[in-house]
Amino acid sequence: MISYLLDFILGTAIGTIAGLFGIGGGFLIVPSLIFMGLPVHTAIGTSLSCIVVSSFASAYTHVRRGKVLLKVVAIKEVFSIPAALIGAYITIYLEESLLQTVFSLLLFYLAYKMATAPSRENSEKAMDIKYQNIPIVGILSGFISGLLGISGGILNVPLFHVLVEIPVRYSIGTSSVAIFFTALAGTYGHFKVGHVNIETTLLLAPGLIVGGYLGAKGAHILHPEKLKRWFALMLILIGVKMLL
Repeated sequence: MISYLLDFILGTAIGTIAGLFGIGGGFLIVPSLIFMGLPVHTAIGTSLSCIVVSSFASAYTHVRRGKVLLKVVAIKEVFSIPAALIGAYITIYLEESLLQTVFSLLLFYLAYKMATAPSRENSEKAMDIKYQNIPIVGILSGFISGLLGISGGILNVPLFHVLVEIPVRYSIGTSSVAIFFTALAGTYGHFKVGHVNIETTLLLAPGLIVGGYLGAKGAHILHPEKLKRWFALMLILIGVKMLL
């Protein structure tokens, strides 16, 4: 009984963070699953299946709130998928330490831009979306995801906000939907090679669903400037962790 409660608490915590910031949460799920005793490859595959659950719950909430730009999702994914494949292939030729350093520097830059970019929330109904920059977001997000095996969500939101000039709430909602499709494709691939532990996913699913809903709801309650500052802080913390 205690183990089920702990699974629910863990799933709720991760789902809440994922839903609040429009990220996959893989950087939290993978180490948690490894700590629970899963082999690293199974932890990665199972993490993706967990992200499918949490991102579906949060994406559903964001869609109902009208904060998802489906056209942006479609354009981005067209460029993200091939970029991720290229990134995964190039990984074998690059030093891991170099990859982590470059990624950390990018996170620090995006954190600075997120914290200092002027608020666009007052013009949500008259957004001037920079569609020409969406392919850049797709390529960067997909390429780095393929290189480092991370969720693109950690890059989607700041890149949407900084390059495409989408208000932060729309950036979070749109990222949640994009992550769902990306994680679904990844889960299928890992499932085919036996790297998804269905039992673990089902144990965490109730908490992930509740957390995803609560996090997404919180994203529409909190002031946009607070969301931006918290997201910037999270980027800095992840960047520092990558360097250590």
